[in-house]
Amino acid sequence: MATDSSLTSEPRARGFWDPETDNSLVCIDVHDETHDVKSFTLASPQGKKIAFEAGQYFLFEPEIDDEENGRCYSISSSPLRQNAITVTVKRVAGGKVSNWLHDNLKPGMELRASGPMGKFIRPSVQKYLMLSGGSGITPVMAMVREMADKAEPVDVVFLHAGRSPLDLLFREELSVLARRMKGLRLIFLPEVLTGDPAWPGLSSRISTALLELVVPDIAERSVLCCGPAPFMAAARKISVELGVSPERYLEESFDAGVIDELPAPAEVQAVAVTYKVQFAKQGKVLDVGAHQTVLSCAKKTGVRLPASCANGICGTCKSKLISGSVDMKHDGGIRQREIDAGFFLPCCSKPLSDLVIDR
Repeated sequence: MATDSSLTSEPRARGFWDPETDNSLVCIDVHDETHDVKSFTLASPQGKKIAFEAGQYFLFEPEIDDEENGRCYSISSSPLRQNAITVTVKRVAGGKVSNWLHDNLKPGMELRASGPMGKFIRPSVQKYLMLSGGSGITPVMAMVREMADKAEPVDVVFLHAGRSPLDLLFREELSVLARRMKGLRLIFLPEVLTGDPAWPGLSSRISTALLELVVPDIAERSVLCCGPAPFMAAARKISVELGVSPERYLEESFDAGVIDELPAPAEVQAVAVTYKVQFAKQGKVLDVGAHQTVLSCAKKTGVRLPASCANGICGTCKSKLISGSVDMKHDGGIRQREIDAGFFLPCCSKPLSDLVIDR
């Protein structure tokens, strides 16, 4: 699961974490951020430095109930602090990995980890608008912390939305940074005022009218957005309406709640070839068309498969192929040695034959 080498700021050298071979981190600190959010700081067990870009993430794979479970979390710490990384995790109702981390991960424990990965990297421009919702603040927080560590002149409008004032992550730290970074302007946007009825600022959801008012030069800025799917859909639509060009809009999400594919052209459907795909541990067999990905069909038929990015980047859905072959077009989410060992990514793989999968 190597990251794109062009995104790595340090060479692979002795004493540095190697994404191709290193695969575990040890927890060295746990910090409560809010009532349902914790930050976990992790380091290499061998004391290696970890080179990454602000905006990238790691895949963590704890073993829960004798099953492998994977989940991607963005790094929230500055890439200039290479002795360790910090990920900030919100406890999600029904979230198997987030709940396990909150309830079990303590200093001294090791955790299977792969990374860094991801292309949510801030471009080299003069002006930014950073939009984050909930725990989606983590990758852009890493960017702001990097700017602060570099004493970098900035022109950043940072709008962070949360359920209530009590849910606004990093509120105090951002306020301190804004007093020192003269070009950082903060806009905190709680949806409701529960817990702080005397809140002095705005309270609402993001809207065209709001962004037009608080960021009148939005069309001149590069927009970086991360948050829940509905938040990002709204941000994307509003940005287009206010003149942000597509090449200046960048977003990050691990929301695989909806995995849809465009229907195959009529001429393909007319000669559609389907294959039997068996999930050995779950005892399920389904038909998957040669033009369909294994993950999209599995999700639609109730097969349990972990997934995050759904496009071959994160590696969360990585599975062992017992028999058969696939056409896999991944984007860095799996290592060559894993492919050689028979693993593949169902999210970006189409069957070339009948398959048996160790799931």
